[in-house]
Amino acid sequence: MTTLQAEVTAPAEPNPAPRSSERTRAWKRRLPLLPALIFTIVVTQIPFLLTLFYSLQSWNLVRPGSQHFVGLQNYLDVFADSQFRTAMLNTVVLTVLSVLFALLLGLGLALLLDRKFLGRGVVRTLLITPFLILPAAGALLWKTTMFDPTYGLLNFVFGGSTDWLSEYPLTSVMAQVVWQWTPFMMLLILAGLQSQSKEVLEAAQVDGAGRWRTFASITLPQLSRYLQLATLLGTIYIVNSFDAIYLMTQGGPGIASTNLPFYIYQRAFQGFDIGQSSAMGVIVVILTMIVATFALRLMFRTFSVTGGVK
Repeated sequence: MTTLQAEVTAPAEPNPAPRSSERTRAWKRRLPLLPALIFTIVVTQIPFLLTLFYSLQSWNLVRPGSQHFVGLQNYLDVFADSQFRTAMLNTVVLTVLSVLFALLLGLGLALLLDRKFLGRGVVRTLLITPFLILPAAGALLWKTTMFDPTYGLLNFVFGGSTDWLSEYPLTSVMAQVVWQWTPFMMLLILAGLQSQSKEVLEAAQVDGAGRWRTFASITLPQLSRYLQLATLLGTIYIVNSFDAIYLMTQGGPGIASTNLPFYIYQRAFQGFDIGQSSAMGVIVVILTMIVATFALRLMFRTFSVTGGVK
């Protein structure tokens, strides 16, 4: 009797077959993604590991046989380099101001396009066009048609013969970058505006709220997620700007408009210093990851675990 009771009360062993079949189905679902994962690892992680390895070497291509292990000396030399610090400061100024102005202009244009008027579709298409132009083509366009001291539109409108790219190099590059990225900001913010509840806006009007009050109390909080996303994506892309600086100013005069990507290019392909340029690349990647991590945490605070808005 005791043996029978023990057999009855003993917990049944779980059947491993369902778990195995579930794992098999899960791997079958993931299998089509495996080539993309392998490709991503090959084109991103392996080059980064090689860059990390080269950053620990002293290697200049114009001195054969100079490659040897130096540890963290390249990183110490990089931080002691005054030109690197200037390039880092230029990168911060260019990124912050470009993102800020592009965001404000994008917000203003999105508010205008959110209204119904004759020809809105045509205007929207024209405003999106700068983002569809290749960065290199946009940089050459601004260099030749806007900033040229003889035939440029700016000197034609304001008079004089100012050489904008020589006297205001970083500002000129910033103007081109803002022109290129404002449509991107505008599209994101316009998507947020058009996702607003019309009933809430109508209720605010019935309650007597003016346009500014409605914008500050209803529209702006609704747009916070879209503004954060636009800031994050804009920062990640603009911090790596290279085309505009290379084609418009070549980092000059001197290093007045040199940012980190262009300075790394100079050290690697003009100075042939593989060790220090690799160390700079690793530093830029780490700084970008830190900025992106903080920005993502700030964004995720507005979302609950289930995906809703807090």
